Amino acid sequence: MAVPEDPSVAGWYRYGPAPGSPRGSAVLVGHVDGDTGELGEFAALRDVERGDRVEVRRAKAGPAVYRVVSRATVPKDELPPSVFRRKGSPVLTLITCAPPFDPGRGGYLANLVVTAEPVTN
Repeated sequence: MAVPEDPSVAGWYRYGPAPGSPRGSAVLVGHVDGDTGELGEFAALRDVERGDRVEVRRAKAGPAVYRVVSRATVPKDELPPSVFRRKGSPVLTLITCAPPFDPGRGGYLANLVVTAEPVTN
């Protein structure tokens, strides 16, 4: 999974469901910050809490609306396989970098994984 180079852009894991799909985990990835210190598209994820609303704007449909149900910090190389599932209940999974930051080892050493469920009207 490639993370967009531009910190102001979020990327979608195209081999899984898209946000708003009726099943599986729609995965979006983005940076917390850039090399020059500018805030990235996912900087606000550091402050997100259970129950917070997340809205994904889509080009060819109305927004997909979710509520945060969990957040976890995991080592970069230990993302759980369930993050990328294509079946089961629909969720939105947002992934960004998390401390600790170690420039000698390539930057952030962990990922913040935020999971949100669709809001039903």
